[in-house]
Order: sequence, then C-alpha cells, then structure tokens
Amino acid sequence: QVELVESGGGLVQAGGSLRLSCTASGSIFSFNAMRWYRQAPGNERELVASSITSTGSTVYADSVKGRFTISRDNAKSTLYLQMNSLKPEDTAVYYCNALQGWDNYWGQGTQVTVSS
Repeated sequence: QVELVESGGGLVQAGGSLRLSCTASGSIFSFNAMRWYRQAPGNERELVASSITSTGSTVYADSVKGRFTISRDNAKSTLYLQMNSLKPEDTAVYYCNALQGWDNYWGQGTQVTVSS
C-alpha cells in the first residue's frame, strides 16, 4: 500500500511563498505521474500541476502558471510544489496524488491559507 504524506502548508500573506512537500512510502519512479490538486470550501477539487514520470514533463493549470513550480527529488521519494506570488484565491487544501497503472493514491492534504 502506497502512503503519501504532505507537509509545508500554513498561513502566508498575499505575495508570499510556500513550498509543499509530498513524501511517498516507496520509490516515486513506480508512479506514471504525480500531481498536486487543491480544493477550496464549496468548490470541486481541481488539478494544479502534474509531473509525468516517463517524459519528465510538467503541466500547470492556467491559474498558477508562472507562479507555481512542481518538481521531484527521486532520491528522497518526494514531490514538491513551490508556490510564489500567492493570492487569496490560492487558499485551499492541497492534496498530493500519485497514479500507478489503474491505481490512484492520495495524501491527507495540507491547508494553505493566503491572507489579503
């Protein structure tokens, strides 16, 4: 069973930065893709950024493009999300996701709150 543990959330002022981490219980090479999602109160969960294992490519939602960066440290089995120029509308619970074949794994989520 794969376990994903997120950390790094918190309260930050608008314009500030945070770095989220997601550490997997096994090698992240086994995942086809790793992603960050977020869910704000009353909203559906939305995809923020993706990291594709086979190609090394990354994809971002338009709302975060140019401000957020997804990256990996394979040796540490850790996925990161560097968030800069944060806005109040970035406030949400952020979830790490890993896709392995037909299986989808989720972390428990970490709260990010951006004050204006």
